[in-house]
Amino acid sequence: MDLSIFFAGTAGSVPSARRGLPASLIRRGADRILIDCGEGTQRQLLRSVGLADITDVFLTHLHTDHWLGLPGMLKSFDLRDRDRPLTIHGPPGTRRLLEGLRPIWGGTGYEVTIVEPAAMEPIARDGYTISAIPVRHRGTAYGYALVEDPRPGRFDAALAERLGVPPGPAFGALQRGEVVNGVDPEQVIGPERPGRKIVLSGDTRPCETVAIAAHQADLLVHEATFTSEDADRARKTGHSTAAEAAALARDAEVALLALTHLSTRYAGRELRDEARAIFPRSEVPRDFDAIEIPFPEKGAPELVRWSGAPPPAPAVPAEAARP
Repeated sequence: MDLSIFFAGTAGSVPSARRGLPASLIRRGADRILIDCGEGTQRQLLRSVGLADITDVFLTHLHTDHWLGLPGMLKSFDLRDRDRPLTIHGPPGTRRLLEGLRPIWGGTGYEVTIVEPAAMEPIARDGYTISAIPVRHRGTAYGYALVEDPRPGRFDAALAERLGVPPGPAFGALQRGEVVNGVDPEQVIGPERPGRKIVLSGDTRPCETVAIAAHQADLLVHEATFTSEDADRARKTGHSTAAEAAALARDAEVALLALTHLSTRYAGRELRDEARAIFPRSEVPRDFDAIEIPFPEKGAPELVRWSGAPPPAPAVPAEAARP
């Protein structure tokens, strides 16, 4: 099962020429899960991987840079004749906010459900859960942890044959938990293996809840709005420095740290270098970059730089171009 995260917007608070407002798309199999939807998100997706039939939207908090792109996206889905239901999850106040904006995005031909999950409440999906993590920001704010269900242990086919089990249907019976030719499944199937885990901090000061949720995660996506030179401003505004995010990642023993929500005062390299001095497995994705997360036995999480070009703008008919 493929698992990756695509970064549609990596700026913090204010967009720049190179970075859009916060939006990350988790892709797991056919599921498309959008975390935050800053202004311009649908345009960012259209310019890159396309505006897919998103299955769920999770808002980390209700500051406008994290949700202002949502009303337009909801309307676009309606104009594209979407019929698949969509669930929007967010902290307390999300329902009142979006219902208050109904006159803007109007009715839809598909069902929109707004859910305000309790902190740490797991939301079950096919093969994984997503839980809201309370974080330290201005007002109520969440991070999110996607945790896959445990996987069956590795099947030792060579050992099964040596014990007298012939290849073919008998192997399948063993993997289903049946005893075959006196061979118990526990003899040839290893211990259960954990699924993969992605944790996204949202906007936050470094906090214990994120550290606990991110323990041995395959990927931690943590905000790093400032460098340590602006540590006072980070504290006053409820944000983190790159060094603080790196220290948390190191202590949580994550496999890879991705820094996002960058202030426009930085190009990115300064934040990456500060983080790597503490936690070498740190990256600063650009817009349209992705991180692929294979199963541990197949390799480590890896940043994949965007190499595609935006699709050309549609041609304007000659008559439409005339004044």
